[in-house]
Amino acid sequence: MAPEKRSPGIVILLSIVTCGIYALYWVYCVSKETKDFLGDDSINPGLEVLLSIITCGIYLFYWFYKYAKYQVDMCRRAAIAETDNSILCLILSILGLSIVSMAIMQNQLNVIWDNTYYRT
Repeated sequence: MAPEKRSPGIVILLSIVTCGIYALYWVYCVSKETKDFLGDDSINPGLEVLLSIITCGIYLFYWFYKYAKYQVDMCRRAAIAETDNSILCLILSILGLSIVSMAIMQNQLNVIWDNTYYRT
């Protein structure tokens, strides 16, 4: 089953409207899709969300960095140009702009999904 393509704008809007609840759901979905795509059983989407909640969001700084790095591997597997946004996503999240990191990462995922699952 192909992963869901999401509009980065809708991801931002829903995260704002739901006061961050959708953002946690998005973290779970991205973690699960990454796990499935890479076939990496060490990735635990539920634990990622739990750690985000327990640390009051501080864990998300690391999460954005780690999953942006995973996206480099995903680009490699999808045979597309590798884009490493890990430092950018980390800095943006530290500066309180996690929502921009979400949009960047979702856009990159959409490119990966387009080149892997939605080719025409």
